Amino acid sequence: MNTATHPVAPEDIMALLDGELSAGEAQEVSQHLAQCAECAAVASEFRATSQIFAQWNVPQPSPELDRRMAEHASEAASKQKSVTPRTVTTFGHAKLRFWAFSGGGAVAAVLVIVIIALFIPTLGNHRTLPPQGLMAKMEATAPEPTNSTDHSAYAYSAMPPVPLPQVESKAESRIGGIVGGNAPNPTPAPAPMIARTVSLVVLVKNIEVSRAALDGILDQHRGYTAQLTINTPESGARSFQASLRVPAPDLAASLAALRSLGAVQSETQSGEEVSQQHADLAARLTNARETEQRLREILQQRTGKMEDVLEVEEKISETRGEIESMEAEQKALEHRVDFATIDVQLTEEYKAQLNGTSTPVGTNVHNAFVAGMRHAGSALLGLVLFAEEYGPVFLIWICLLGVPAFIFIRRYRRAQRSL
Repeated sequence: MNTATHPVAPEDIMALLDGELSAGEAQEVSQHLAQCAECAAVASEFRATSQIFAQWNVPQPSPELDRRMAEHASEAASKQKSVTPRTVTTFGHAKLRFWAFSGGGAVAAVLVIVIIALFIPTLGNHRTLPPQGLMAKMEATAPEPTNSTDHSAYAYSAMPPVPLPQVESKAESRIGGIVGGNAPNPTPAPAPMIARTVSLVVLVKNIEVSRAALDGILDQHRGYTAQLTINTPESGARSFQASLRVPAPDLAASLAALRSLGAVQSETQSGEEVSQQHADLAARLTNARETEQRLREILQQRTGKMEDVLEVEEKISETRGEIESMEAEQKALEHRVDFATIDVQLTEEYKAQLNGTSTPVGTNVHNAFVAGMRHAGSALLGLVLFAEEYGPVFLIWICLLGVPAFIFIRRYRRAQRSL
Protein backbone atom coordinates (compact mmCIF):
# COMPACT_ATOMS: atom_id res chain seq x y z
CA MET A 1 0.00 0.00 0.00
CA ASN A 2 1.53 3.31 -1.11
CA THR A 3 0.96 6.14 1.37
CA ALA A 4 1.80 8.70 -1.30
CA THR A 5 -1.43 7.90 -3.25
CA HIS A 6 -3.60 6.91 -0.24
CA PRO A 7 -4.20 9.58 2.41
CA VAL A 8 -4.97 6.87 5.02
CA ALA A 9 -2.09 4.88 6.54
CA PRO A 10 -2.39 1.24 7.66
CA GLU A 11 -1.94 2.41 11.27
CA ASP A 12 -5.06 4.55 10.95
CA ILE A 13 -6.99 1.51 9.67
CA MET A 14 -5.84 -0.56 12.67
CA ALA A 15 -6.78 2.27 15.04
CA LEU A 16 -10.27 2.40 13.42
CA LEU A 17 -10.78 -1.34 13.94
CA ASP A 18 -9.59 -1.08 17.59
CA GLY A 19 -11.81 1.96 18.23
CA GLU A 20 -8.96 4.32 19.10
CA LEU A 21 -9.85 7.15 16.67
CA SER A 22 -12.03 10.13 17.39
CA ALA A 23 -15.45 10.51 15.73
CA GLY A 24 -14.22 12.87 13.01
CA GLU A 25 -11.15 10.77 12.17
CA ALA A 26 -13.20 7.55 12.22
CA GLN A 27 -15.73 9.09 9.77
CA GLU A 28 -12.95 10.28 7.45
CA VAL A 29 -11.25 6.85 7.42
CA SER A 30 -14.58 5.04 6.91
CA GLN A 31 -15.41 7.22 3.90
CA HIS A 32 -12.04 6.45 2.36
CA LEU A 33 -12.49 2.72 2.91
CA ALA A 34 -15.85 2.89 1.18
CA GLN A 35 -14.25 4.55 -1.85
CA CYS A 36 -10.90 2.66 -2.03
CA ALA A 37 -10.97 -1.08 -2.67
CA GLU A 38 -7.28 -1.57 -1.80
CA CYS A 39 -7.66 0.03 1.63
CA ALA A 40 -10.84 -1.96 2.20
CA ALA A 41 -8.89 -5.17 1.48
CA VAL A 42 -6.25 -4.14 4.02
CA ALA A 43 -9.00 -3.48 6.58
CA SER A 44 -10.55 -6.90 5.98
CA GLU A 45 -7.13 -8.55 6.51
CA PHE A 46 -6.65 -6.68 9.80
CA ARG A 47 -10.16 -7.64 10.91
CA ALA A 48 -9.54 -11.36 10.13
CA THR A 49 -6.26 -11.27 12.09
CA SER A 50 -7.97 -9.67 15.08
CA GLN A 51 -10.65 -12.33 15.06
CA ILE A 52 -8.01 -15.09 15.01
CA PHE A 53 -6.22 -13.60 18.03
CA ALA A 54 -9.50 -13.14 19.84
CA GLN A 55 -10.44 -16.81 19.37
CA TRP A 56 -6.98 -18.12 20.51
CA ASN A 57 -6.91 -19.54 24.08
CA VAL A 58 -3.92 -20.65 26.22
CA PRO A 59 -4.27 -24.36 27.19
CA GLN A 60 -4.47 -25.17 30.90
CA PRO A 61 -1.40 -26.89 32.48
CA SER A 62 -1.72 -30.58 33.27
CA PRO A 63 -1.94 -31.81 36.89
CA GLU A 64 1.26 -33.81 36.37
CA LEU A 65 3.23 -30.57 35.77
CA ASP A 66 1.87 -29.07 38.99
CA ARG A 67 2.84 -32.19 40.93
CA ARG A 68 6.45 -32.17 39.62
CA MET A 69 6.90 -28.49 40.42
CA ALA A 70 5.71 -29.07 43.99
CA GLU A 71 8.16 -31.97 44.40
CA HIS A 72 11.11 -29.87 43.17
CA ALA A 73 10.17 -27.04 45.54
CA SER A 74 10.04 -29.38 48.58
CA GLU A 75 13.44 -30.91 47.68
CA ALA A 76 15.05 -27.46 47.39
CA ALA A 77 13.65 -26.42 50.77
CA SER A 78 14.97 -29.58 52.48
CA LYS A 79 18.47 -29.05 51.00
CA GLN A 80 18.57 -25.43 52.22
CA LYS A 81 17.67 -26.48 55.77
CA SER A 82 20.40 -29.12 55.85
CA VAL A 83 23.16 -26.79 54.48
CA THR A 84 22.52 -23.62 56.53
CA PRO A 85 23.74 -24.84 60.00
CA ARG A 86 26.94 -26.29 58.50
CA THR A 87 27.73 -23.00 56.71
CA VAL A 88 27.17 -20.98 59.85
CA THR A 89 29.36 -23.33 61.87
CA THR A 90 32.18 -23.17 59.29
CA PHE A 91 32.03 -19.37 59.19
CA GLY A 92 32.17 -19.24 62.97
CA HIS A 93 35.29 -21.44 63.13
CA ALA A 94 37.05 -19.40 60.41
CA LYS A 95 36.30 -16.14 62.20
CA LEU A 96 37.54 -17.52 65.52
CA ARG A 97 40.74 -18.75 63.90
CA PHE A 98 41.37 -15.30 62.29
CA TRP A 99 41.01 -13.45 65.58
CA ALA A 100 43.27 -15.97 67.35
CA PHE A 101 46.09 -15.51 64.85
CA SER A 102 45.71 -11.71 64.84
CA GLY A 103 45.84 -11.47 68.64
CA GLY A 104 48.87 -13.76 68.85
CA GLY A 105 50.77 -11.72 66.24
CA ALA A 106 50.01 -8.45 68.06
CA VAL A 107 51.25 -9.85 71.40
CA ALA A 108 54.45 -11.15 69.76
CA ALA A 109 55.14 -7.73 68.16
CA VAL A 110 54.70 -5.96 71.52
CA LEU A 111 57.13 -8.39 73.19
CA VAL A 112 59.76 -7.86 70.49
CA ILE A 113 59.51 -4.06 70.86
CA VAL A 114 59.87 -4.28 74.65
CA ILE A 115 62.94 -6.52 74.37
CA ILE A 116 64.59 -4.15 71.87
CA ALA A 117 63.86 -1.12 74.09
CA LEU A 118 65.37 -2.82 77.15
CA PHE A 119 68.51 -4.42 75.74
CA ILE A 120 69.64 -2.16 72.84
CA PRO A 121 70.85 0.78 75.06
CA THR A 122 72.93 -1.68 77.14
CA LEU A 123 74.49 -3.14 74.01
CA GLY A 124 75.27 0.36 72.71
CA ASN A 125 77.04 1.29 75.96
CA HIS A 126 79.16 -1.87 75.77
CA ARG A 127 80.10 -0.96 72.20
CA THR A 128 81.28 2.58 72.83
CA LEU A 129 83.01 2.12 76.22
CA PRO A 130 86.25 0.11 76.69
CA PRO A 131 86.25 -2.88 79.04
CA GLN A 132 86.56 -2.14 82.75
CA GLY A 133 89.59 -4.38 83.08
CA LEU A 134 91.41 -2.52 80.35
CA MET A 135 90.68 0.84 82.00
CA ALA A 136 91.95 -0.47 85.36
CA LYS A 137 95.14 -1.75 83.77
CA MET A 138 95.76 1.58 82.04
CA GLU A 139 95.22 3.52 85.29
CA ALA A 140 97.54 1.15 87.23
CA THR A 141 100.40 1.49 84.75
CA ALA A 142 100.17 5.30 84.50
CA PRO A 143 102.97 7.10 86.45
CA GLU A 144 102.26 9.74 89.01
CA PRO A 145 102.55 13.28 87.71
CA THR A 146 105.43 15.37 89.07
CA ASN A 147 105.77 19.08 89.70
CA SER A 148 108.05 19.46 86.72
CA THR A 149 106.87 21.34 83.70
CA ASP A 150 107.78 18.44 81.43
CA HIS A 151 104.55 17.19 79.91
CA SER A 152 106.06 13.81 79.06
CA ALA A 153 105.55 12.70 82.68
CA TYR A 154 101.87 12.35 82.03
CA ALA A 155 102.41 9.81 79.26
CA TYR A 156 102.24 6.08 79.87
CA SER A 157 105.76 4.78 80.48
CA ALA A 158 106.26 1.49 78.65
CA MET A 159 102.77 0.44 77.84
CA PRO A 160 102.02 0.41 74.13
CA PRO A 161 98.81 2.05 73.03
CA VAL A 162 95.90 -0.35 73.13
CA PRO A 163 93.50 0.08 70.19
CA LEU A 164 89.92 0.47 71.25
CA PRO A 165 87.19 -1.30 69.31
CA GLN A 166 85.72 0.99 66.66
CA VAL A 167 82.20 -0.25 66.22
CA GLU A 168 80.20 2.90 65.81
CA SER A 169 80.03 4.75 62.53
CA LYS A 170 81.71 8.08 61.75
CA ALA A 171 78.48 10.01 62.10
CA GLU A 172 77.77 8.42 65.55
CA SER A 173 81.28 9.13 66.83
CA ARG A 174 81.07 12.75 65.64
CA ILE A 175 77.72 13.28 67.35
CA GLY A 176 78.84 11.50 70.54
CA GLY A 177 82.02 13.57 70.70
CA ILE A 178 80.10 16.80 70.35
CA VAL A 179 77.71 15.84 73.13
CA GLY A 180 80.46 14.57 75.45
CA GLY A 181 82.82 17.45 74.70
CA ASN A 182 85.74 15.20 73.68
CA ALA A 183 85.49 15.57 69.89
CA PRO A 184 88.61 16.83 68.09
CA ASN A 185 88.39 20.22 66.46
CA PRO A 186 87.26 19.72 62.84
CA THR A 187 89.41 21.13 60.08
CA PRO A 188 87.84 24.40 58.92
CA ALA A 189 86.69 24.46 55.31
CA PRO A 190 88.80 26.68 53.02
CA ALA A 191 87.36 30.08 52.21
CA PRO A 192 85.82 30.31 48.74
CA MET A 193 87.86 32.05 46.06
CA ILE A 194 85.72 34.79 44.53
CA ALA A 195 86.78 37.11 41.71
CA ARG A 196 84.82 40.34 42.12
CA THR A 197 84.05 42.87 39.38
CA VAL A 198 82.40 46.28 39.81
CA SER A 199 81.20 48.71 37.12
CA LEU A 200 80.69 52.32 38.22
CA VAL A 201 79.57 55.45 36.32
CA VAL A 202 80.01 58.78 38.13
CA LEU A 203 79.06 62.30 37.01
CA VAL A 204 81.72 64.81 38.18
CA LYS A 205 82.09 68.57 37.92
CA ASN A 206 85.76 68.78 36.90
CA ILE A 207 87.53 65.95 35.14
CA GLU A 208 91.08 67.05 36.08
CA VAL A 209 90.30 67.30 39.79
CA SER A 210 88.49 63.93 39.71
CA ARG A 211 91.41 62.25 37.99
CA ALA A 212 93.84 63.54 40.60
CA ALA A 213 91.51 62.29 43.35
CA LEU A 214 91.32 58.91 41.63
CA ASP A 215 95.11 58.61 41.62
CA GLY A 216 95.13 59.43 45.33
CA ILE A 217 92.56 56.70 46.02
CA LEU A 218 94.70 54.15 44.19
CA ASP A 219 97.82 55.16 46.12
CA GLN A 220 95.93 54.97 49.42
CA HIS A 221 94.56 51.47 48.81
CA ARG A 222 97.64 50.05 47.03
CA GLY A 223 95.88 49.68 43.69
CA TYR A 224 96.91 50.34 40.11
CA THR A 225 95.43 51.25 36.74
CA ALA A 226 95.18 48.41 34.22
CA GLN A 227 93.69 50.48 31.37
CA LEU A 228 93.04 54.17 30.85
CA THR A 229 91.08 56.11 28.20
CA ILE A 230 90.49 59.90 28.15
CA ASN A 231 87.99 61.55 25.76
CA THR A 232 88.19 65.33 25.34
CA PRO A 233 85.89 66.33 22.44
CA GLU A 234 85.96 69.91 21.21
CA SER A 235 82.24 70.51 21.72
CA GLY A 236 81.02 67.97 24.26
CA ALA A 237 81.46 66.54 27.71
CA ARG A 238 84.87 65.19 28.60
CA SER A 239 85.00 61.64 29.98
CA PHE A 240 87.50 59.40 31.71
CA GLN A 241 87.36 55.58 31.58
CA ALA A 242 89.69 53.35 33.54
CA SER A 243 89.98 49.72 34.61
CA LEU A 244 91.32 49.67 38.17
CA ARG A 245 92.76 46.84 40.26
CA VAL A 246 92.51 47.14 44.04
CA PRO A 247 93.14 44.53 46.76
CA ALA A 248 90.02 42.54 47.54
CA PRO A 249 89.99 43.49 51.26
CA ASP A 250 90.02 47.21 50.29
CA LEU A 251 87.20 46.92 47.73
CA ALA A 252 84.48 48.38 49.96
CA ALA A 253 86.64 51.34 51.04
CA SER A 254 87.72 52.02 47.46
CA LEU A 255 84.13 52.02 46.23
CA ALA A 256 83.10 54.41 48.97
CA ALA A 257 85.89 56.81 47.99
CA LEU A 258 84.98 56.59 44.28
CA ARG A 259 81.31 57.29 45.00
CA SER A 260 82.31 60.47 46.82
CA LEU A 261 83.81 61.94 43.62
CA GLY A 262 80.38 62.91 42.27
CA ALA A 263 76.86 61.70 41.54
CA VAL A 264 76.66 57.95 40.88
CA GLN A 265 74.75 57.28 37.65
CA SER A 266 74.92 53.48 37.69
CA GLU A 267 76.65 50.72 39.62
CA THR A 268 76.91 47.00 38.92
CA GLN A 269 78.64 44.36 41.07
CA SER A 270 79.29 40.72 40.28
CA GLY A 271 81.28 37.87 41.78
CA GLU A 272 82.56 34.64 40.22
CA GLU A 273 83.59 31.73 42.42
CA VAL A 274 86.71 30.04 41.02
CA SER A 275 87.47 27.63 43.86
CA GLN A 276 86.73 24.50 41.83
CA GLN A 277 88.63 25.84 38.83
CA HIS A 278 91.67 26.59 41.02
CA ALA A 279 91.52 23.14 42.64
CA ASP A 280 91.35 21.41 39.25
CA LEU A 281 94.25 23.48 37.98
CA ALA A 282 96.34 22.65 41.06
CA ALA A 283 95.63 18.91 40.62
CA ARG A 284 96.62 19.04 36.94
CA LEU A 285 99.77 20.95 37.83
CA THR A 286 100.74 18.36 40.44
CA ASN A 287 100.23 15.51 37.97
CA ALA A 288 102.28 17.32 35.32
CA ARG A 289 105.16 17.88 37.75
CA GLU A 290 105.14 14.21 38.76
CA THR A 291 105.15 13.23 35.09
CA GLU A 292 108.14 15.50 34.47
CA GLN A 293 110.00 14.00 37.42
CA ARG A 294 109.41 10.44 36.19
CA LEU A 295 110.56 11.38 32.70
CA ARG A 296 113.76 12.88 34.08
CA GLU A 297 114.42 9.70 36.07
CA ILE A 298 113.86 7.64 32.93
CA LEU A 299 116.26 9.89 31.05
CA GLN A 300 118.95 9.44 33.69
CA GLN A 301 118.59 5.64 33.71
CA ARG A 302 118.21 5.12 29.94
CA THR A 303 121.30 3.89 28.07
CA GLY A 304 119.62 2.82 24.85
CA LYS A 305 119.42 4.33 21.41
CA MET A 306 119.72 7.99 20.63
CA GLU A 307 116.18 8.07 19.20
CA ASP A 308 114.74 6.95 22.54
CA VAL A 309 116.70 9.59 24.41
CA LEU A 310 115.51 12.30 22.03
CA GLU A 311 111.93 11.12 22.39
CA VAL A 312 112.13 11.34 26.19
CA GLU A 313 113.67 14.81 26.00
CA GLU A 314 110.87 15.91 23.68
CA LYS A 315 108.27 14.62 26.14
CA ILE A 316 110.04 16.49 28.95
CA SER A 317 110.00 19.69 26.90
CA GLU A 318 106.27 19.32 26.18
CA THR A 319 105.50 18.62 29.84
CA ARG A 320 107.58 21.62 30.94
CA GLY A 321 105.65 23.85 28.52
CA GLU A 322 102.33 22.61 29.93
CA ILE A 323 103.57 23.21 33.50
CA GLU A 324 104.61 26.78 32.71
CA SER A 325 101.29 27.47 31.00
CA MET A 326 99.31 26.09 33.97
CA GLU A 327 101.47 28.02 36.42
CA ALA A 328 100.78 31.25 34.53
CA GLU A 329 97.06 30.45 34.49
CA GLN A 330 97.13 29.70 38.22
CA LYS A 331 98.87 33.00 38.98
CA ALA A 332 96.38 34.91 36.83
CA LEU A 333 93.47 33.21 38.62
CA GLU A 334 94.91 33.99 42.03
CA HIS A 335 95.55 37.58 40.96
CA ARG A 336 91.88 37.92 39.95
CA VAL A 337 90.90 36.78 43.44
CA ASP A 338 93.47 38.92 45.27
CA PHE A 339 92.73 42.09 43.26
CA ALA A 340 89.16 43.12 42.49
CA THR A 341 88.38 44.84 39.19
CA ILE A 342 86.65 48.24 39.13
CA ASP A 343 85.59 49.59 35.73
CA VAL A 344 84.98 53.27 36.45
CA GLN A 345 83.73 55.95 34.07
CA LEU A 346 83.91 59.61 35.09
CA THR A 347 81.83 61.97 32.93
CA GLU A 348 82.11 65.73 33.31
CA GLU A 349 79.03 67.95 33.49
CA TYR A 350 78.89 69.60 30.04
CA LYS A 351 78.12 73.29 29.75
CA ALA A 352 77.88 74.81 26.26
CA GLN A 353 80.15 77.80 25.57
CA LEU A 354 78.98 80.95 23.79
CA ASN A 355 82.32 81.71 22.15
CA GLY A 356 83.07 80.27 18.73
CA THR A 357 85.37 77.46 17.83
CA SER A 358 89.08 77.81 18.23
CA THR A 359 89.71 76.94 14.54
CA PRO A 360 89.97 79.95 12.18
CA VAL A 361 87.32 80.48 9.50
CA GLY A 362 89.82 80.29 6.64
CA THR A 363 91.00 76.93 7.84
CA ASN A 364 87.44 75.63 8.00
CA VAL A 365 86.75 76.87 4.42
CA HIS A 366 89.95 75.26 3.16
CA ASN A 367 89.13 72.01 4.86
CA ALA A 368 85.59 72.01 3.43
CA PHE A 369 86.92 72.65 -0.11
CA VAL A 370 89.46 69.85 0.19
CA ALA A 371 86.78 67.50 1.55
CA GLY A 372 84.46 68.42 -1.37
CA MET A 373 87.17 67.72 -3.95
CA ARG A 374 87.90 64.42 -2.29
CA HIS A 375 84.22 63.46 -2.40
CA ALA A 376 83.95 64.48 -6.09
CA GLY A 377 87.04 62.46 -7.00
CA SER A 378 85.73 59.49 -5.04
CA ALA A 379 82.36 59.68 -6.85
CA LEU A 380 84.02 59.93 -10.28
CA LEU A 381 86.35 57.07 -9.51
CA GLY A 382 83.41 55.00 -8.31
CA LEU A 383 81.55 55.65 -11.56
CA VAL A 384 84.55 54.60 -13.64
CA LEU A 385 85.02 51.45 -11.57
CA PHE A 386 81.31 50.64 -11.91
CA ALA A 387 81.50 51.02 -15.72
CA GLU A 388 84.58 48.85 -15.91
CA GLU A 389 83.08 46.15 -13.70
CA TYR A 390 79.53 45.96 -15.05
CA GLY A 391 79.97 47.47 -18.57
CA PRO A 392 80.80 44.15 -20.32
CA VAL A 393 77.77 42.51 -18.71
CA PHE A 394 75.43 45.29 -19.92
CA LEU A 395 76.96 45.10 -23.42
CA ILE A 396 76.30 41.37 -23.68
CA TRP A 397 72.65 41.79 -22.61
CA ILE A 398 72.18 44.62 -25.11
CA CYS A 399 73.49 42.42 -27.92
CA LEU A 400 71.30 39.48 -26.88
CA LEU A 401 68.07 41.40 -26.29
CA GLY A 402 68.43 44.84 -27.87
CA VAL A 403 69.32 43.80 -31.45
CA PRO A 404 66.38 41.34 -31.87
CA ALA A 405 64.02 43.90 -30.33
CA PHE A 406 65.23 46.60 -32.77
CA ILE A 407 64.73 44.28 -35.78
CA PHE A 408 61.24 43.32 -34.62
CA ILE A 409 60.17 46.92 -34.11
CA ARG A 410 61.50 47.92 -37.54
CA ARG A 411 59.60 45.16 -39.33
CA TYR A 412 56.45 45.98 -37.39
CA ARG A 413 56.60 49.62 -38.54
CA ARG A 414 57.07 48.57 -42.17
CA ALA A 415 54.04 46.29 -41.95
CA GLN A 416 51.99 49.18 -40.52
CA ARG A 417 53.05 51.50 -43.33
CA SER A 418 52.17 48.94 -46.01
CA LEU A 419 48.66 48.71 -44.62
